[in-house]
Amino acid sequence: MRAGGFPEEQVRARALGGAAEAFPPVESYGHEVFGQNAFAGAQPADELDAARLVPPVFMPLRLEKLIDLGREPLQSDVDLTTTIGGFTSALPVFLSAFGSTRIGSSEVSVAASRQAGALGIPMVIGENVVPVTGYHRDPGTTTGMLARVRAYLDEAGPAHGGVVVQQSTEDADAEVWNLVYSDPSAEPLLASGRLGFELKVGQGAKPGLGGLTVLDRATAARVSEQFAIDDLWSSGPGVLRSGSPGTFTDEILRQQIRFMRNNFPRARIWVKLHPGRDVAQAAACAWEAGADAVTVDGAEGGTGWAPRAFLDHVGLPLAECLRRIGQPAGCLLTTGRMWEGGRAVKALASGATAVGLGRAALTAVDADPDHGLRRLVECLAYELRLLISALGKYSPAALGTEDVWFPGSSGAADTAHRHRESLT
Repeated sequence: MRAGGFPEEQVRARALGGAAEAFPPVESYGHEVFGQNAFAGAQPADELDAARLVPPVFMPLRLEKLIDLGREPLQSDVDLTTTIGGFTSALPVFLSAFGSTRIGSSEVSVAASRQAGALGIPMVIGENVVPVTGYHRDPGTTTGMLARVRAYLDEAGPAHGGVVVQQSTEDADAEVWNLVYSDPSAEPLLASGRLGFELKVGQGAKPGLGGLTVLDRATAARVSEQFAIDDLWSSGPGVLRSGSPGTFTDEILRQQIRFMRNNFPRARIWVKLHPGRDVAQAAACAWEAGADAVTVDGAEGGTGWAPRAFLDHVGLPLAECLRRIGQPAGCLLTTGRMWEGGRAVKALASGATAVGLGRAALTAVDADPDHGLRRLVECLAYELRLLISALGKYSPAALGTEDVWFPGSSGAADTAHRHRESLT
């Protein structure tokens, strides 16, 4: 598996080496000195990568922690436990949806599910999985939606994590949520309050479009009544399958969420938005209608097949989405090029409750199907503790916009204003 345009080699190194990869190679200790651009001087991929975390000199929250502990606090005192869309998570991290692509529907996704369960983080199962690869009630089946649910439950503890099932237009025709909600296999999730349904409005890889995958001709013929089929490669073995993006207005979105809450009262309700110019309005609408979480997938995100023009030219960057939303009115989840602690903490400080791993998770599991995702997340968690502690704070919820500096913004006037206010 390859992940072009993504820091694939660094992710693979973390999947194999774990938390030690948060540092330069230990063999270099005592032989090299390090400063900015110590890691090959890679250019920032976007505005969020270019931003910097800015610890203050005076840290009143560290003093509070010192008094509470009776000693100087350390990074190990940072509590990463977070509530994500109604689920208790061991970390401010969740496993993003992979959709119905060939990679996302393979045994790689089942291995990722198993490790996500062991980590105690929520997992999202993408749209169009059932219409394309099936539901598969047979316990011996190694792929399909239920195989992922079973793999997750086999490793999950009794209190942490949760499973969220996406539904698109074609999934609604297949009654995917009804299938899951009424299936005895999902009862352990329902009984523990750890089942959720996510309405997919869009995604970062192709804002405004539905799911796109390449199917072999036999599979394409089987689903041709549900999806649009384009034979773009007449001499090849595959054809393009296009899903509908669905049609939304503010009132349609409100009604959809009310429908979900009424028909599935035991499930948490999530909404996934693409990085549209009205993302703040859409997020506010979803929260007002009762959504437990809103996921915003920045234009940098996406694990699925997409046209080149969309990957490079369509959708707002994640940093701009966060700026437009401002202080969230509910649980805000963000995805888009997440793989290391610095980017994750910047997103959390900008208003997100948690960040999702998509390409990074698939790459890590491809590097090591048994432990790759676990090691990647362990490294991420170690960095989160280091960075949050350096900011003088001891939980992700304590982070704020004052902790991030974006190039081109001063922040000095605001800081001086807050200081004057504190003196009056």
